[in-house]
Amino acid sequence: MTLKLENKIALITGASRGIGKAIAIAFAKEGADIIINYVKNKEEAELTSSIIKKMGRQVLTIKADIANNKNLISMINKTIKFFGRIDILVNNGAILFNDDIFSLSENKFDRMIEVNIKGVFNCSKLVSKHMIDNKYGKIINISSIASLGISHTIASGYAITKASINILTKQFALELGKNNINVNAIAPGLVVTDMAKTLIPTQKFDSTLDSITLDSIAQTSALKRVGDPQDIANLALFLASDESSFITGQIITIDGGRTDLFSYSA
Repeated sequence: MTLKLENKIALITGASRGIGKAIAIAFAKEGADIIINYVKNKEEAELTSSIIKKMGRQVLTIKADIANNKNLISMINKTIKFFGRIDILVNNGAILFNDDIFSLSENKFDRMIEVNIKGVFNCSKLVSKHMIDNKYGKIINISSIASLGISHTIASGYAITKASINILTKQFALELGKNNINVNAIAPGLVVTDMAKTLIPTQKFDSTLDSITLDSIAQTSALKRVGDPQDIANLALFLASDESSFITGQIITIDGGRTDLFSYSA
């Protein structure tokens, strides 16, 4: 049986837990060797690494703040030295502050811009230089449905940064397409992760939907459920594979069919 990502090298930022962890494991199952990037959660990163190593894949675990360009350069240099190339980049690392437009401080907003926009831009630029040399690459940016419409008053800064990721995705797709590099973004709805719990801290995140608030969010989707990290990993796997070779510059929503957005135009 042919593996979808056999002999591919994948760098995934923010891969110690949540969506990044699910993507790293999904890619490894399909034959990829993995670079796990993390900032704070060393224990979780090492746990993810051990899971992947048991599959017989090679793993590099690298601590790096993607908002720091020196950190990025060091991480990419280590990767190239060890693996020789990077075939797939997943820009998953991001931060969210739970504030409306009036309570969001300048420092918090600046930090989100540095991580969520500048970090993705610089990481994509640095990695794509190596992809150009190899005439091959897949870049997958994790955006959010917050970038497409408004349903919460407590994620204004996050929504603004993720909207920037959408145009960044299209611009990189346009400029890199001639080098056989596909660039796409995934825009998830509510997915059960630690970040989601900071957005809605009173939730009971479980499959029984016994929290009224969680249930109300689930009821806004056509499928009547919230997302799981594996849902996002499944789409990322498709975009990372050669099955998606004619798809680029797209923002793909994966939200169970949400119906409560104030605006839903891309």
